[in-house]
Amino acid sequence: MSAVFSSTEPYDHGMLDTGDGNLVYWEVRGNPAAKPVLIVHGGPGAGSPTGTPKSFDPERFWIILFDQRGCGRSTPNASDPATNMSLNTSQHLLRDMEQLREHLGVEKWLIFGGSWGSGLSIAYAEHHPERVSALVLPAFWTMSRAEVDWLYRGGVARIFPGEWEQFRNGVPEGSGGGDLVAAYAELMEHPDPEVRAQAAVDWSTWEDVVVSLEPNGRPSPYRNRSTEALQAFVRICAHYASHAGWWEDGELLRGAERLAGIPGVIVHGRQDLSCPLSTAWEFARAWPDAELVTIDDSGHRGSPAFGEALNAAMERFSK
Repeated sequence: MSAVFSSTEPYDHGMLDTGDGNLVYWEVRGNPAAKPVLIVHGGPGAGSPTGTPKSFDPERFWIILFDQRGCGRSTPNASDPATNMSLNTSQHLLRDMEQLREHLGVEKWLIFGGSWGSGLSIAYAEHHPERVSALVLPAFWTMSRAEVDWLYRGGVARIFPGEWEQFRNGVPEGSGGGDLVAAYAELMEHPDPEVRAQAAVDWSTWEDVVVSLEPNGRPSPYRNRSTEALQAFVRICAHYASHAGWWEDGELLRGAERLAGIPGVIVHGRQDLSCPLSTAWEFARAWPDAELVTIDDSGHRGSPAFGEALNAAMERFSK
């Protein structure tokens, strides 16, 4: 059994000035003389974890966390309707990651990215393969058009028809040009704060429904946030989903060959209704040096066996 390590406190942190009015929060933990690992959080818009994930040995890793634009401790926060969302795209995030690497003086880092963070990590590695030593990707999701359709446009609704009707009824008829995701993105830009607040609750309630059948999940993982964090999360998530992550259709899968020589482990739960296993399976086949570990008792939120697989991956790449 792999070890589970205690959380550590950050010993340094700062605000990365991106040059366009956005300040990206970062912090470092663990051993600065050890192997650097960048943690890329999900959402998009969820913010980085408040503690060190317990798969990381603070003696063997230099642990780097950051809050993506608009969320967490980065500013301006997307919960503020004045925040310019045109400056928050995947391309902006990729530039921020590379700027952070240069700022911290990292030559090459291991990247750990879960859910949306896995797709962003893959995109970074495809753009900068010489800067990535390995990838560990739990709950794999690339925000392709097909994946967005499954989660937000009626795919998984077949399992939750009543709850889907409530989610769908949360937007005015005909809004968003008839597209549900675009309609929610529009609601999150509405001048009335009560409209934005209700849209955030409706969106996050649907997210919670989709993971509600997981045997090892916790209640309301999406809605259980402060009002500011919830509105930032939903505004960013709807903004990205309505543009399919700003990737061309199939772009990340087609670029998988650029990952040749970069070892990676994808850990995915077979019971993940948010992000079906088929995406991880297809991507692992296209990536020459990937290993796909499927956890039968896990959904999107993980399980003890899921955690053990992550521990084993981090142990493998700590050397």
